[in-house]
Amino acid sequence: QVRLVESGGGLVQPGGSLRLSCAASGSILGISNMGWYRQAPGKQRELVAAITRGGSTNYADSVKGRFTISSGSAKNIIYLQMNSLKPEDTAVYYCKAFWYDQDFWGQGTQVTVSS
Repeated sequence: QVRLVESGGGLVQPGGSLRLSCAASGSILGISNMGWYRQAPGKQRELVAAITRGGSTNYADSVKGRFTISSGSAKNIIYLQMNSLKPEDTAVYYCKAFWYDQDFWGQGTQVTVSS
């Protein structure tokens, strides 16, 4: 079992930056990849960025060049550096861990991009 705790959301003006963090605890050796998803009001949850234990990454087209996913040295923390934020990035951002054959989700953190 894995527990995920996100932090770092908030209100930012268009063009600004935020960094989200997600800390995993529990049986973390079973985690093969982690990622960030987001869900805006009235929309489906979508993948933003993901990273494997080996460090391979992939991004949604809408955030390529603006967002960067990375992991800490202990591999139980991931970050999402978000630059050049746009109003359409406003959403609840969720961390997900793929643990053996199960998905575990964090509680979500709100990101609001508005002037």
